[in-house]
Amino acid sequence: MNEPAADTSATEADRPAAGPAGVELPIARVLPLLSPAHLDRDFDYLVPPELDELAQPGVRVRVRFAGRLVDGYLLARSRHSDHGGKLVKLERVVSGERVLTPEILELAGKVAARYAGTRADVLRLAIPPRHARTETGGGKKSAAARADSANENPAAAIGPVRSDVASSVSAGELPVASPESSDLQADSADVSSAAPKSGAAAEPDSKRDSPGAGRYVPAPEIDEKLDAEPSARAHPKLGQTGAGDSGGPGEASGDAEDRTAFVDSEFPAIDLAPWERYVHGAAFVAALGQRKGARAAWQALPGEDWPRRLAELAAVVARQGRSAILMVPDQRDLDRVLAECVGLVGDSAVGLSAGLGPAARYRRWLAVLRGSARVVVGTRSAVFAPALDLGLIALWDDGDDTYAEPRAPYPHAREVAMLRAHETGAAFVAAGFARTAEIQAVVDSGWAHDLVADRAVLRKATPRISAPGDSDIALERDPVARAVRIPGVAFAAARAALKEGAPVLVQVPRRGYIPALACGKCRTPARCRHCGGPLALPEARGPRGSAADPGAAAQSPACRWCGITETAFRCTTCGSRALRAVVIGAARTAEELGRAFPGVPIRASGGGTVLDTVEPGPQVVVATVGAESVVPGGYGVALLLDGWALLGRADLRAAEDALRRWMAAAALVRAHGQVIVVAEPSIPTVQALVRWDPVGAARAEVAARAEVGFPPAVRLAAIDGTADTIAELLSAADLPDTVDRLGPVPLPDGARKPFSSGDAPAEVERLLLRVERRSGAALARALRAAQAVRSTHRSDAPLRVQIDPVDIG
Repeated sequence: MNEPAADTSATEADRPAAGPAGVELPIARVLPLLSPAHLDRDFDYLVPPELDELAQPGVRVRVRFAGRLVDGYLLARSRHSDHGGKLVKLERVVSGERVLTPEILELAGKVAARYAGTRADVLRLAIPPRHARTETGGGKKSAAARADSANENPAAAIGPVRSDVASSVSAGELPVASPESSDLQADSADVSSAAPKSGAAAEPDSKRDSPGAGRYVPAPEIDEKLDAEPSARAHPKLGQTGAGDSGGPGEASGDAEDRTAFVDSEFPAIDLAPWERYVHGAAFVAALGQRKGARAAWQALPGEDWPRRLAELAAVVARQGRSAILMVPDQRDLDRVLAECVGLVGDSAVGLSAGLGPAARYRRWLAVLRGSARVVVGTRSAVFAPALDLGLIALWDDGDDTYAEPRAPYPHAREVAMLRAHETGAAFVAAGFARTAEIQAVVDSGWAHDLVADRAVLRKATPRISAPGDSDIALERDPVARAVRIPGVAFAAARAALKEGAPVLVQVPRRGYIPALACGKCRTPARCRHCGGPLALPEARGPRGSAADPGAAAQSPACRWCGITETAFRCTTCGSRALRAVVIGAARTAEELGRAFPGVPIRASGGGTVLDTVEPGPQVVVATVGAESVVPGGYGVALLLDGWALLGRADLRAAEDALRRWMAAAALVRAHGQVIVVAEPSIPTVQALVRWDPVGAARAEVAARAEVGFPPAVRLAAIDGTADTIAELLSAADLPDTVDRLGPVPLPDGARKPFSSGDAPAEVERLLLRVERRSGAALARALRAAQAVRSTHRSDAPLRVQIDPVDIG
């Protein structure tokens, strides 16, 4: 049952039997954007005659709720309401643009159920704030004038729809098999859609977790609905709850003929020969051309032009009149992929990222909504892009932590992408040089399949990778190879590459000069006397903040927290005044290499000075992890320093993350080049890099986590807050009987607190709840219901609930 609008102000009116005069569908079902969890449901409002034409499903509205005006989305129109009392009228329609599509509304409900959140929080992530001038084409008309104009021409308020589609595929224009004409017709059958009733929102999770414990599948098991044509489910109409109800926001997105596949003759020919280097690569591309929902875990070869490959997949999909979403971790990757997409599909490709600014971002988002843009390249928020007739969703390097949303309900873009691909029948690609345990578990479940190269092809494309001291002969030549930071074999390889005119890449895990210090006698970490923060040695600066000469003396150590300089350090454990470096930063590394290779240009990439590309030639590029510059033709040698700093982190994903970052750097080296990783050769992660075996490493990681009971083998919930707030939540939660409680323990160092620093209590704790995968949906429902109960008590104490967080601690 839909709830009535909770208001007792003078705007209330008795609900007439047939609604206001002249209004055929007088009842509007609205989802107010409210934070309390117990208000995550639909409310009925009356539609006044003056808003009848504008108030269509999917538009933004303003409604009065509990005496104040709040934003919301109109979900559906109907003739009657289940509420027998009084209803409040809609205050106004903010815009006639139907920004909430039926697919995104359904996705928001499933994501909220998956992550124990609310639809309002998900929609805040999915739909960008309105930019009025951009939406109206730059005019400055008043709201009244816009309403009058929209009443005269409702289609203008809704915005343009895609009309550039043809009715059939021209023979011979697509380099892959063309679909049958019967497969190209969209199904316009209506489906019911409303706010999830009790327990309905969590239904996808209950299906997804039906397999036994330890088996990870991101969505329900494959059933008859996945065998149906994807276009039949691309954009169902929203809000039809009975006879006489209006269609949903999807009606403004185009008719059935707008979803018909087509081939754009303006697109240049696509050379798909590079995909033949991968086993079943040609078959995968052919499946995309046949509108099939193929799903693959693609391991790119070293040196692969992966932005071009992703653009080719998107172009194959766009040639059929369908849409593609390509997600990348950051702006650097976005620029590279977008440039390739523009070269293949022209203006049909747009980029979406937070750095665009409100106007530019909203303009491009509207282009996707209206159908003029069919290829979307973006960061994590692009997973919610309202793409019409979605045919492909792909993400590069899903192990990057930027895919984890820091705002409630804290969804991960990878999980949302898999959920969306499953529900829409779109193709899915998880691409990268390395592979995460989550994607490997998906492959093991059979939901996706491997897209990898044969070992013979891999050996030809992979540079020679080694670790110092990896054999008895190597130790005889250099007995201290495992003890020094840069062994002799690394210097020799770098000199040889520079002599040949090839650039050298040096990867270091930390930026700065010497970011961590310890007592030179007892090795106790050096701490500030004032705040207890870590001491570091900043880089010596020249006049006006410029970099000092390499021979200049470094400054005194300073605290990384409070910034106070420590001029008279004394160890609190042994009283020694000597200091030693624990970690060498990129600045100090560049200084040392400048002395070792006089006359050779030393370039730094990291922090605020990231070099996207550098010109070929003899030079040394010192980069922090993730900031490696691209060189045309590749590097001659790559030195991966301080491997212990990446492997020794107290984190569940330390080994996986180290291999991912090493492979990303090694992939920039030319096929006949050399990669030297300075780490213990016997460590399995180092051996996986030497063999270039990301799949084997991912399988071992999945097995290790399953043995100790960590994701993806189980479902995990992290609850952060004070001891009282955690106890309050647990007392209201009907948890599964099989739940394991881990903790509570103090919040891990570096973890973001669930409140502002000014409201921070004395101690913040974290409690972990662990269940089998099949009980994951029940856990999410229990925590969601407990948060609703807690919000009814008006408890304002800070609390955070995260499902399968990236940082467990």
